[in-house]
Amino acid sequence: MRKSGAIPLALSALIGVSHAQNPDPSRVEHGGMDHAAHMKMMDAQRQAEVAERGKDVMPFSLPATTHVFTKNAEGGVQRVVAKSSTDASQVKLVRQHLREIREQFLKGDFSGPAHIHGQDMPGLAELRKARPGQIDIVYQDVKGGAQLIYRTKEASLVTALHQWFDAQLSDHGKDAVHGHGSHSGS
Repeated sequence: MRKSGAIPLALSALIGVSHAQNPDPSRVEHGGMDHAAHMKMMDAQRQAEVAERGKDVMPFSLPATTHVFTKNAEGGVQRVVAKSSTDASQVKLVRQHLREIREQFLKGDFSGPAHIHGQDMPGLAELRKARPGQIDIVYQDVKGGAQLIYRTKEASLVTALHQWFDAQLSDHGKDAVHGHGSHSGS
């Protein structure tokens, strides 16, 4: 009978040692790094994977451009500009790509973002379900690139667009930023 008491005692001692070495469970160690550092590493790994898959879909250089996502009550604005506005090659490729994806999106074809960001990308399933005409997408040239303006009266589609923007902001890392204010023209 004395042996059965040894197991709980040994487990209790192990738990005590574990807590003494790492008293804050929110700072779980992953190979010598805390949780925040681990998450940052995972984000960087995902961003690298997204950038690599992006080469299959986007003809322009991701590091040579900036994606700007501005949410609004009707949907939002997706702007892509060359980091150097004098880079005529990148500007041309950005404009070509945004014209093409506008046409694809209007047909409900979101295969490009699905390939880059994954089939379970937030907002994507809802956007794919939209009927023709539920989302208006306007293309515009802007200095150094182009933008797409997304408008819908459907609250669920506004939410889906916002989720979709947030996912792209996360996945594109330093090559994407939140926009501020209205960017309907330039």
